[in-house]
Amino acid sequence: MKISFESIKPVYLQIAQAIEDDIIYDKLKAGDNCYSQLIIAKELNVNPATAAKGINLLVQKGILEKQRGQSMIIANGAKELLLKERKGSGIVELISNLISEANKLKISQDDLINLLNDQYLERGNKNE
Repeated sequence: MKISFESIKPVYLQIAQAIEDDIIYDKLKAGDNCYSQLIIAKELNVNPATAAKGINLLVQKGILEKQRGQSMIIANGAKELLLKERKGSGIVELISNLISEANKLKISQDDLINLLNDQYLERGNKNE
């Protein structure tokens, strides 16, 4: 798990997103214990309350569940929920930001599409 203290994104949101990424990439699966706030705090050298805030955000979203007497666990359907969320608003926001940046740099729509196609081919389609 990595975070950037230079980012404008709050640390607790970066923590939540890092956990989400681990779920999406199957490092954490439904029923697995999530990282504890103390381990996150120690590993990232952040306040445990900051780590807890990131974890609690995921509880509110239904990604993590409180397990009585145990640590937080990954909820059933968490990966599917995250994929749906990111394919919806997340990808639209990325595309919007990309178009804004391309406009600032005076990159035409055709050139932007060609750049995307080139990058897509270079990195390969991981879903095939």
